[in-house]
Amino acid sequence: MKIKTTHCHLKLGDMAFRESSMNLLFTRLLRRSVPICILNLLAWFVPGALAQTATSTIAVSATVIKVCIISATPMAFGNYNASSVSPNDASSTISVTCTNGTGYEVSLDAGLGVGATTAVRKMTNVSNTLNYQIYRDTGRSLNWGNTAGETVSGTSSGVLANHTAYGRIAISQYNAPGSYVDTVTVTVTY
Repeated sequence: MKIKTTHCHLKLGDMAFRESSMNLLFTRLLRRSVPICILNLLAWFVPGALAQTATSTIAVSATVIKVCIISATPMAFGNYNASSVSPNDASSTISVTCTNGTGYEVSLDAGLGVGATTAVRKMTNVSNTLNYQIYRDTGRSLNWGNTAGETVSGTSSGVLANHTAYGRIAISQYNAPGSYVDTVTVTVTY
C-alpha cells in the first residue's frame, strides 16, 4: 500500500516550512507559525504596526521687550492770507503703537526755524519767517511742546493710537510772499 504525501510550502525570508501529512509535528509548527508570519509581514507594510515610542519635551520661551513706533502726517496750512480776520488752522495725526501695557509720552520740539521755541515755532522762507503754534486740544489753548505739562501721554493697549496735533498761524503776519516750511521732530518716550 502506498501512502500519498501532499506538500505545501510557505517561505518567509530564509525560512521555509514544509507541511507533510506524514509529519504531525511540522503541521502543528506551521499552524503556529502562520499567524506570526502574517504579523511579521504586516510590520513591513503597515508603518508603526509594531513601533514603540518614547517622548520628551521642548522648553519654549521668549522675552517681549518694550517697544514703540511713531509716525506723523504732514501739517499743511495751504495758502495764508495775512488780511484774513480768522487764523489759518491745520492738523497732523500722530500715530503711536507700543507693546501692550507700555506707558508713553509724545513730545514735539521747537522745529528748525531760527529763534523758534515750542510756544512760537517758525516756518522759514530764505531769511523770512512765519510764526505758528501747535496745540494738544481742539480749542488750541494747550501748547504741545517737550517739557513737563506740555506733552501727550498714554498707556498702550498694543494697538495703534492716534493723537491730533492742532496747528495755527495767527492773523496779520505780513511777511514776504513765498513758500514757508519747517520740520518738527516728534519723539515718543517709553
